Amino acid sequence: MNFSKKNHEHKNKNVIKVSKKVILSIAVLTALALTSCKNETKKETETATTEVSNEMAMTDLSFGVRGNCGMCKKTIEKAANSVEGVASANWDVDKKKIDVSFDDTKTDAMAIHNAIAESGYDTEKVQGDEQAYKNLAGCCQYDHSMEMKRSGEAEDHSNHDH
Repeated sequence: MNFSKKNHEHKNKNVIKVSKKVILSIAVLTALALTSCKNETKKETETATTEVSNEMAMTDLSFGVRGNCGMCKKTIEKAANSVEGVASANWDVDKKKIDVSFDDTKTDAMAIHNAIAESGYDTEKVQGDEQAYKNLAGCCQYDHSMEMKRSGEAEDHSNHDH
């Protein structure tokens, strides 16, 4: 009888070990399956987003904006990018010109001009907000008669920091 009891206990321990291995295997397989499904969904979402982006009617626009330095660049680009529908904005410090790419079904050129002017900077079509201009850092308070949309000649910036 004693032998039978030990044999029974030994079988129970083996069953428990096998059960733990089975449960662990199922958990690992489930985790792998869920991760795999999650990646598949992510790939499908990325593809759909790319396809939609390519179908948008993008308009490219360049116009003059007065400013002096890297701080101006940051503020001007932030103002342009704040307009819904603007995909990119890049202001050239030397040329005093901004290149903007935007979805013309969501915004127009004047909305971008107005947003930049509200931040204190003159554009070719809209004068900058005077109070916002007064709040700009000293190095950003540009000459209101400065030329915009230059062909590319460099300007001397040695009299102030960027």
